[in-house]
Amino acid sequence: MKVYLVGGAVRDALLGRAVKERDWVVVGATPAELEALGYTPVGREFPVFLHPQTHEEYALARLERKTAPGYRGFIADFAPTVTLEEDLLRRDLTVNAIAQDADGTLVDPYGGRGDLDARLLRHVSPAFAEDPVRILRVARFLARFAPLGFSVAPETMQLMCGMVASGEVDALVPERVWKEMEKALGEPRPDAFISVLRDCGALAKLLPEVDALFGVPQPERWHPEIDTGTHLLMALRMAAQRGEAPATVFAVLMHDLGKGLTPKEELPQHKGHETAGIPLIREIADRLRVPTEFRDLALLVSRFHTHVHRALELRAGTVLELLESTDAFRRPERFVAFLEACECDARGRAGLEQRDYPQRARLEAMHAAAVSVTLDEAERAQFTGPKYGERLRAKRLAAIAALR
Repeated sequence: MKVYLVGGAVRDALLGRAVKERDWVVVGATPAELEALGYTPVGREFPVFLHPQTHEEYALARLERKTAPGYRGFIADFAPTVTLEEDLLRRDLTVNAIAQDADGTLVDPYGGRGDLDARLLRHVSPAFAEDPVRILRVARFLARFAPLGFSVAPETMQLMCGMVASGEVDALVPERVWKEMEKALGEPRPDAFISVLRDCGALAKLLPEVDALFGVPQPERWHPEIDTGTHLLMALRMAAQRGEAPATVFAVLMHDLGKGLTPKEELPQHKGHETAGIPLIREIADRLRVPTEFRDLALLVSRFHTHVHRALELRAGTVLELLESTDAFRRPERFVAFLEACECDARGRAGLEQRDYPQRARLEAMHAAAVSVTLDEAERAQFTGPKYGERLRAKRLAAIAALR
């Protein structure tokens, strides 16, 4: 029995990145032998075990054979005769198909080290095309490694285009699509995730509402980049640079969907795009099983982001309505995320990335003023029932108006 460190731990160490978790492959063993050594079986579809002390994952070396469409359409062979090279051959990318033995020697039969140096994401073998999840993984890995200068190898992009054309991507289940997307939203370049999917044609299949934004013009006065899809990528990149949480980045991704529905005769104007995008966001959320937290924030940003952009012009009553509609008094943390997404939208524009955005500070000040309002003891005694709420609202309105 031989044990090798594999996958991301080896890759990240070679890139000088912190290793967050380690995975191991075991060659020449059976499940019974590992259990006899105290390993705990946890794999449902193939033998994966937890180490009795470290609780790290140890998987038996295996071969896989395609039997049906989709990422579950495989049967596995994990006999003790399966070699390390055979196990590495079934992996997605060469940079993930490097192993390291106990004395630190690298086993790199498919050129992963060279591709790391060349900053390329390249498939290991034609078997890559058998698993549509790998399209999402390549896009996610580029979202992580684009800041290091990585790109997708042309032959791998060509293979992914073929997978989309053949319908293989249609077999992806919603939960897996969302799992990979959510991870990508937390990477340094979520815009690269969208770009890769678009370049291979998968975006039109998985997120046609987003794909429809590319090529749609906007007024140059407000959007020097003009193209709505280009603006979306810039806003996503801005969100990542500002360290936004995945839910906020998702809201940025969704905020302009309504512009894809604008009639051609009305372009480049997009009157009413804020509310037009709401049904599309709901449809995506239902289709991909998006968590409620993500969906609700995206709906608020779509509906009210132009209100925030005009915050310096809004009447006190409109500001109070905005605070109430976004539930800012009961959910102040979400209100902050809402403002963050709006600011990413404002800054995600060609040449305007560093401009001031006083609208956010103005709304934060008005929110703080309204939150500080209370009813004194006499007022609480005088105003009861619905009149209590009316009085509180009137005082909040006055506090906001005092800041104008």
